[in-house]
Amino acid sequence: MNTAQRTQTETNPFVELFEAQKRKSVELRAGSIADRKTKLKKIKRWVTAHTDKIIEALYNDFKKPEVEVLLSEVQPVVAAARHAISNLHRWVRPKRVPTPLPLFGSSSSIYVEPKGVCLIIAPWNYPFNLMLLPLIEAIAAGNTAILKPSEMTPHTAQLLEDMMDELFLEDEVKVIQGEVHTSQQLLALPFDHIFFTGSPAVGKIVMEAAAKNLTSVTLELGGKSPVIVDETAHIKDAAEKLVWGKFMNCGQTCIAPDYVFVHNNVFEAFQEELKKAIQREYYKDEQVNKEDYARIVNNSHFKRVTGLLEDVIETGGNISFGGTASASDNLIEPTLITQAAESSRIMQEEIFGPLLPLVKYSRLSEVIEAIGKRPKPLALYIFSRSAKNKKQIIKQVPAGGVCVNESVLHFTNHDLPFGGVNNSGIGKSHGYYGFLAFSNEKAVLKQRVGLTSIKFFYPPYSNIISKLTRFVAKYL
Repeated sequence: MNTAQRTQTETNPFVELFEAQKRKSVELRAGSIADRKTKLKKIKRWVTAHTDKIIEALYNDFKKPEVEVLLSEVQPVVAAARHAISNLHRWVRPKRVPTPLPLFGSSSSIYVEPKGVCLIIAPWNYPFNLMLLPLIEAIAAGNTAILKPSEMTPHTAQLLEDMMDELFLEDEVKVIQGEVHTSQQLLALPFDHIFFTGSPAVGKIVMEAAAKNLTSVTLELGGKSPVIVDETAHIKDAAEKLVWGKFMNCGQTCIAPDYVFVHNNVFEAFQEELKKAIQREYYKDEQVNKEDYARIVNNSHFKRVTGLLEDVIETGGNISFGGTASASDNLIEPTLITQAAESSRIMQEEIFGPLLPLVKYSRLSEVIEAIGKRPKPLALYIFSRSAKNKKQIIKQVPAGGVCVNESVLHFTNHDLPFGGVNNSGIGKSHGYYGFLAFSNEKAVLKQRVGLTSIKFFYPPYSNIISKLTRFVAKYL
């Protein structure tokens, strides 16, 4: 640490907390697996016992419907804790790996150990889920953690702080609330790992701060996740699944379908099925059913999303369904867009709202080429009954994760790694993969005492040793 960094750290109000967690992390390295499981069970019990409080907090933050809270905030956390509790004994077990023939007589293994003190920064769109999932993984790996919730969802942030104060001592887990300056102060500390969920723009800032302390990072970011609906797709089924995946949480989901390539032969029919599905799922008496539909989180984001919509019209696009917005309630209707110009903001920026552009295509190769020109997406959705097309898309289009004939559900499988590629993220999380993100995989080679194969190659180097070394280098 250089002088400037040391001075900054010494004046940081969170140094004392960090140092306390650092001391505790040393203690936890010698702790038992049973202790980790006990902590995970405490989280699971608290969540199930306080479900009504979680529902209330998220409704107060952006009117998130109860069913969506249960499905997207509560159930994933309970399932993740249960999964970790059931599998932790296998995850921590040293893993034997092969040893090359020149090292005959020795054995090789991989041990996992806690990284230490971790910082988890959660976003506002799923503020409960996306705070507790990485925390479960960090605890399973044996770490301490400082948690920074989003200031944009203050009710959930306060609930998380109350929860952690009830369950843990602050040298184990502590919530720190605040705005951008608070995040900057936390990021200045030399954490052992930082787990950030948010936008690519802020992810770059986090990574830059982490680099100053050579801190490892997991960045769960976002971007434009494309959808391909080919001519063989079951269009009614595809429409229903896309409407649910897109407009849940008012479109404020990092893996929400962002734009849809639809084959010319089924474009009009698919668009009609989308309209029918939206009306079935989100409308009542020809009005948006406000009880079943979340809101844009605040007025600033409301203006951003409506700005995208205004730009669509100005650049020659067409609104084929929806388009109405209410600033007093931060409500934007589920909206379908056609003929959006490629240069329009909605086709260049992550939407993060209830707007869905539809793009016609005639040849699959055109779609693959178009997606390839953009940054690698966090998710890719394929709706097709053609084995050939599915295989070609999966093979040729890079993405953090893929759903075939489904949307967003890959996130819920804790046996699948979740994460992006480059602009959409660095590192993986969920289940074992999240456990590894918060762990150091330590290589351990054990050698016998006495004569070993390597001793034949100690100096002085005779002609025989030289010939033997040439043989080993060439064939072993």
